Amino acid sequence: MLSILGTLFIGLIAGFIARALKPGDDGMGWIMTAILGVAGAFVAGYLGAALGFYRQGEPVGFMASVIGAILLLVVYGFFKKK
Repeated sequence: MLSILGTLFIGLIAGFIARALKPGDDGMGWIMTAILGVAGAFVAGYLGAALGFYRQGEPVGFMASVIGAILLLVVYGFFKKK
């Protein structure tokens, strides 16, 4: 249970960092940014651990969460424009 709460918290932070790092104007609110950040954290965290790139709780997981959130922001922006 604590792992899920930790991933949620890291996802919120990762979403806001990803929003700051991604260039361009997204026009989405902070709630959608937080949701995409949490989704990116879950995907990157569990996928990276499942593939054996790192273990749960390692600092590289936070970097992977930020990268996952940036990817989700890019994909969201791509589909939103169409």
